[in-house]
Amino acid sequence: MDTWLLCWAIFSLLKAGHTEPEVTQTPSHQVTQMGQEVILRCVPIPNHLNFYWYRQILGQKVEFLVYFYNDKILEKSEIFDDRFSVERPDGSNFTLKIKSTKLEDSATYFCASSEATALQRHLQPVQK
Repeated sequence: MDTWLLCWAIFSLLKAGHTEPEVTQTPSHQVTQMGQEVILRCVPIPNHLNFYWYRQILGQKVEFLVYFYNDKILEKSEIFDDRFSVERPDGSNFTLKIKSTKLEDSATYFCASSEATALQRHLQPVQK
C-alpha cells in the first residue's frame, strides 16, 4: 500500500473517533505569489488563552514559530522576523500574517492553543 495512502487512512481513522474540541485553521491551503501577504486564521478551543504557531517545511522537522498570550508575544523563534506578525483581532480567533512572502515560507503551518503552560501552573505571582 502506498505510504501516503496509509498515512491518510490512519489520520482519517484517528480523526473519526475524535470527539473533543479542537482548533480549526482557515484557509486549509493557500497558494500565493512571492511578495504577497498571507493571513492564516485559527479558531482555538474555547477558554484557551495560550496560542502557538508552528511550521513544517516539506521533508524537515516541525519548527516552533511563536507563542503569545493576551496579545503579547512571550516567545518567538529566530525565523519569526519582521515579516511575521500575530494578533487576536476579534478576541477569539488568532492570526498569523506573513508580509512579503518568500520562497522559504513555503510550508505547512499549524496553530495550537492551550489553557495554560506547565511553567505557568507552577509560577507564583510576582509583586513589584
